Amino acid sequence: MATIITVSNQKGGVGKTTTSAALAAGIADRGNKVLCIDLDPQGNLGFCLGADMENAHTVLDVLNGTVSIEEAVCHADTCDMLISDITLSNNGMEQVSIEREFILKKAIAPVQEQYDYIIIDTPPALNLLTANAYAVSDFLIIPMVADILSLVGLSQLWETVESVRSLFNSELKVLGILLTRYNRRTLLSRDVDELAAQLADQMGTVVFKSKIRPGVAIAEAPAHGESIFTYNPRSGAVQDYLEFIDEIAETIHLKGGTEHGEENE
Repeated sequence: MATIITVSNQKGGVGKTTTSAALAAGIADRGNKVLCIDLDPQGNLGFCLGADMENAHTVLDVLNGTVSIEEAVCHADTCDMLISDITLSNNGMEQVSIEREFILKKAIAPVQEQYDYIIIDTPPALNLLTANAYAVSDFLIIPMVADILSLVGLSQLWETVESVRSLFNSELKVLGILLTRYNRRTLLSRDVDELAAQLADQMGTVVFKSKIRPGVAIAEAPAHGESIFTYNPRSGAVQDYLEFIDEIAETIHLKGGTEHGEENE
């Protein structure tokens, strides 16, 4: 049975999609079979992973029951994908009256045994799509930009997590908060790190030791159809993501060796 990890924050621009893509590539590099599911109507995850999105079915087709998940899965360089597009923003899932928080869980059930890990990228909102991701997931990762305003929304997100736990998924665990666009030289970043740690403690989780620096390579890699790890492995931000994958590996006992990490030791 696949381990399911959701990357989520209701605030946009915090690095959810980049983190989802990095997780998929990093976990796949360790010899695991990975399925990525894009629940963000912006549909950027498939582009980041180099998926062939021409004439492909979308995750909405699966959620609506138009096609089976087996028909909809397309192949990227590092993993399999359920892609998304703007039609997901008007998904109509709210019209379902019975067990609507379990639509995704039922949709992916036929293939869960075929994968080691499933990575879910969520929209910048706490909506029904997000609730579906939380309801099916084992673990949650919260990326957060290292600024004060990003701290404000954590309490609202935590309320949603607690609600999902009590109603739909008591086993959901928050793996941690990942600070992105982090500048170790500024007092602001260090202050946010300290405050985030206090909030994480109240939430029963941690701030990851790995912090993601700003980096041009992170933005450039998708345009070249490559993962960040193959595009520029020497980039500081890419090295930060490698450390993050190693940290995840220790936490959830991820199998396999880290190919790119070994190359850059």
